[in-house]
Amino acid sequence: MKKGDVLENVLIESMGAEGKCVARIEGKVLFLEGGAPGDTVHVEVTKIKSNFLEGRVKQIINPSANRVTPFCQHFGFCGGCKWQHINYDTQLHYKQQQVVDNLERIGGLTLPEIKPIIGSASIQHYRNRLDFSASAQRWLTREEMNSGVPFGEPALGFHVPKSFDKVFNVTECHLQPEPSNSIRLAMREIAVRENIPFFDLRKQTGYLRTVTIRTATTGEVMVIAQVAYENPEWLSILMNEVGNRFPQITSLLYVINNKRNDTFHDLTIHTWKGNPYITESMMKPDGSGSLQFRVGPKSFYQTNSEQAFELYKVAWQLAELKGDELVYDLYTGTGTIANFVAGQAKKVIGLEYVEAAIEDAKVNSSINKISNAEFFAGDMKDLLDERFLQQHGKPDVVITDPPRAGMHEDVCKMLLNAEPQRIVYVSCNPATQARDLKILSEKYSIVAVQPVDMFPHTMHVENVVSLSLT
Repeated sequence: MKKGDVLENVLIESMGAEGKCVARIEGKVLFLEGGAPGDTVHVEVTKIKSNFLEGRVKQIINPSANRVTPFCQHFGFCGGCKWQHINYDTQLHYKQQQVVDNLERIGGLTLPEIKPIIGSASIQHYRNRLDFSASAQRWLTREEMNSGVPFGEPALGFHVPKSFDKVFNVTECHLQPEPSNSIRLAMREIAVRENIPFFDLRKQTGYLRTVTIRTATTGEVMVIAQVAYENPEWLSILMNEVGNRFPQITSLLYVINNKRNDTFHDLTIHTWKGNPYITESMMKPDGSGSLQFRVGPKSFYQTNSEQAFELYKVAWQLAELKGDELVYDLYTGTGTIANFVAGQAKKVIGLEYVEAAIEDAKVNSSINKISNAEFFAGDMKDLLDERFLQQHGKPDVVITDPPRAGMHEDVCKMLLNAEPQRIVYVSCNPATQARDLKILSEKYSIVAVQPVDMFPHTMHVENVVSLSLT
């Protein structure tokens, strides 16, 4: 067997790591993209290793009953929504299985009966943030090149997977509600009409770099235009026209970025019109009212606003707060979980690495008249030490929601030392969660596991685990 060979009539058995399909050929595992469990397909071999193969679906011979028609015209070359050709119930099945596999195989953990995954009520238009990249020359599909479509058109859209310098022009994205699509199309139209140059990612030339659109359940909209250098004329044209066309925009911002990358967390954000933030609303866990959260251009907020409430409600329920507990909220970000549970705790202490996020957390406490929450910034493994515990008290309950890399081993060991009665571990990566839970299993047993789907049509899954001190 060699690369380029075609394997005929391959039956796809399941979904595996990174959202790829799994089949078995001549005793080897075959990972492939573009298929669905239950498909019979012809496969072109793209990689050969000693213990596995990789390939891509060349032709579908007998489609699976799990297949549905993709809803997006960009499906197949866009890096998002890779599972939209698989019905949602099947997606949820494999996301739940991903949680089980990681906890059992990586962690070697003994699990209680896992609760059924909580699906997202909205499986389209569920994201509250999208980042669109500009490119001086849009990426063309093979079909477009063969049909004679001219080169040189600019793009405002997404990167082609695994290609930093290839951006395809997004005609319609089904991830974010309006006016997202209309704003993006208008920004491109204005820039093309006024001969405002789009950024060339290889040459590092051009003016318009990125457009970020954030929406909130309150109806507020933020637009951040990132440009490469000072040009008051072009900036005025872009900002004034898009601001006038879309009165829904309540926060119109811009960033001047002359770096070689598009990150702007270390740059100054300028307000052109409106507020330097939008406000998100979330119901309190006991249903007694709602909480307001200010979301700035650099703030982290869960990308699926509606499902964030379900995720935080699960964490609150598993924390089993009675009202007299000291709660530590690790990796608190802008304090969403800390403020969410503060009404049912004696005191909440939030810890976070990013100092700007801690300032946002304090503002959010003030907005919601929450007086029993304190926030501290610092590297978690250094901040959470014996001195901190002595000064602020050992927690009765810990809620932790780390980034994809999980918790540092020193943080896990400090939790073992602090011995809170309960730990609620919220994770966007069940693999690193399993690794950390294995360390914590020295003193803790798992009493509940609740997967939550935040990102339909992707392989990503959130998981909440409740631990009890043994």
